[in-house]
Amino acid sequence: MSFRTKFLSTTTLAIAISAFATFSFAQDTKNDAIPGDKAGKVKRDGRGFGRMGRHGGGDKMKGRHGGMHGLRGIDLTDAQKEQIRVIRENNKPDAAVLAEVKALRESRKAGTPITDAQKTRIKAIRDARRAKGDNVRAQMEAVLTADQRATIEKRKTEMKLKRDEFHQKRKEFRKNRPAKPAVVTDTTKIG
Repeated sequence: MSFRTKFLSTTTLAIAISAFATFSFAQDTKNDAIPGDKAGKVKRDGRGFGRMGRHGGGDKMKGRHGGMHGLRGIDLTDAQKEQIRVIRENNKPDAAVLAEVKALRESRKAGTPITDAQKTRIKAIRDARRAKGDNVRAQMEAVLTADQRATIEKRKTEMKLKRDEFHQKRKEFRKNRPAKPAVVTDTTKIG
């Protein structure tokens, strides 16, 4: 085999390998893109870029919206779980009220000013929701034993202390952080 043949074979092989690597890399990047995303952004850490953002969204948010977030770690009996499920089932929000609130929110987003009657209605709905939430909490507390209630109160106290400590640290940080440097806007040369 001549030198020329060996050189052409090696060059052809190198080009084929680089082309294969390029196409396979492009294919992998394309598979990671978010469906329906025209910009072709790539997911990071398996999480998408959505309304929930870095918090993951979906089922992870369930604890805030009707899950048993406040009762996590409390050993409930099957009877207690069933009673709590019934309490929640009986106190679901009214679909008509939810639709009304959604319509008001959409009209407000569209730029339509809210009337005084609508403001009064929103306040009434908010007050009713707050009262209903207090009622549900009281019913659920009645299901729990004294030890379970004490555990929950202990957790609330600990969380309040952590929250206050966090706020204090943030306040100190903001007070002690260096000032931003002044930006020079004059473009004349000093000479």
